[in-house]
Amino acid sequence: MMGLKMLLLLGSLLAVLEVRLVASSHHGRSMPGSPSNVSRTDPGLLLAVLSAAGFYNRQSNDAFLFKPSAIDRAQRQLVKGLKYIVDLEISRTVCRKRDDNHDNLSNCDLQPEGRLHQTFQCHTEVWVVPWQGQTTTLKLNCKTNLHHLRL
Repeated sequence: MMGLKMLLLLGSLLAVLEVRLVASSHHGRSMPGSPSNVSRTDPGLLLAVLSAAGFYNRQSNDAFLFKPSAIDRAQRQLVKGLKYIVDLEISRTVCRKRDDNHDNLSNCDLQPEGRLHQTFQCHTEVWVVPWQGQTTTLKLNCKTNLHHLRL
């Protein structure tokens, strides 16, 4: 729980810093409020990606949990909070939904190559309002990743 509070505090500080950076870099590069690239290790991004995976798992009828396996592109936009716009891959894990491992996907290994291995290419938009402790998945569209299909 303490880790989540730290992430929320860090997110709030990042939002304030981003406002100052956008305000000071308005000389032709990016307009205030426009999406900008964000590091794949950004704590707010990682929180947003885990939120999207949780959203997918709640909507899916699959017997196994899925978790993020790669982040292909990530942007952040300042809009009454932070909106993360992300292209990512989610992959089936060895953890079954009925085993109640929903809280900590880091304990769930990915399915090995074979019949149960499955990966989806997803586009998501997640809105984070750190000072309210609010994270909402606005959009999540996933399709089969053709590079991982086995015939």
